[in-house]
Amino acid sequence: MIDLNTEICSCNSLSIKSIAACIKENNFNTLEELIENDVCPMGDKCESCHDVGINNDGLNIPFVLARVKRGEF
Repeated sequence: MIDLNTEICSCNSLSIKSIAACIKENNFNTLEELIENDVCPMGDKCESCHDVGINNDGLNIPFVLARVKRGEF
């Protein structure tokens, strides 16, 4: 089970839960839309949350986006 409070973007202090909420509230559909948004900035500094995750665990922004699109978060 994935802990929704797990931090995904450490530079902006965003958890899975907060990223998923931002995606849903703003109807973001692509990684580019998320990275370029001004409403809830994420992935705009160190960028490790785009690929392997900040803990090298595979939990990253694309993972959250995919799960939201499937209705899992």
